[in-house]
Amino acid sequence: MANPTTRNLIVEKAEALFYEGGFEATSFADIASAVGISRGNFYHHFKSKDDILDAVISRRLETTRAMLERWEAEDGEPRRRIRAFIHILISNRAKIMLHGCPVGTLCSELAKLDHHLMSRATEIFMLFRNWLARAFSDLGAGDRSDDLALQVLTWSQGVAVMASAFRDETYIRKEVAGMDDWLAALPETIPSLLPRSL
Repeated sequence: MANPTTRNLIVEKAEALFYEGGFEATSFADIASAVGISRGNFYHHFKSKDDILDAVISRRLETTRAMLERWEAEDGEPRRRIRAFIHILISNRAKIMLHGCPVGTLCSELAKLDHHLMSRATEIFMLFRNWLARAFSDLGAGDRSDDLALQVLTWSQGVAVMASAFRDETYIRKEVAGMDDWLAALPETIPSLLPRSL
């Protein structure tokens, strides 16, 4: 049976390397070197880079799910839950300015490669989308909940792309403040007061 400690370390290092340098550009040798093991030992745990990618996606799904559950447990008020999501742009700003959003960059790269694990990576966005939609539903958005969840996802992804392009922390803070203002201004009667097309 594979040593779970070594396997977990491989996945952890691979996740960082895929984020910082890209999946395609990262080699087995890069990951083995980062972990400090021989390539032979490496192959004992993973037979292909796609196997590692699948494990990385599983790890991100697990950590994302845990983060969302923690936010919900810490504060049940829906507007504050949505704000917690928006503010990951601030808490992760240094990494975002250097490498973009970890989920967005991975999905974009896998889409360009027409990679068979693209749909697995998209599951991470679906976790965010469904979680945000539930929060908007709790705010009274009704059948607009999913539209609003996608709007927040789209806005945050756009901010991450531009922040990476311009390396401008002031821009991130300004956009997050704008999202906060937009969220605070949402009325209780969201369905009747917001336009149907966003």
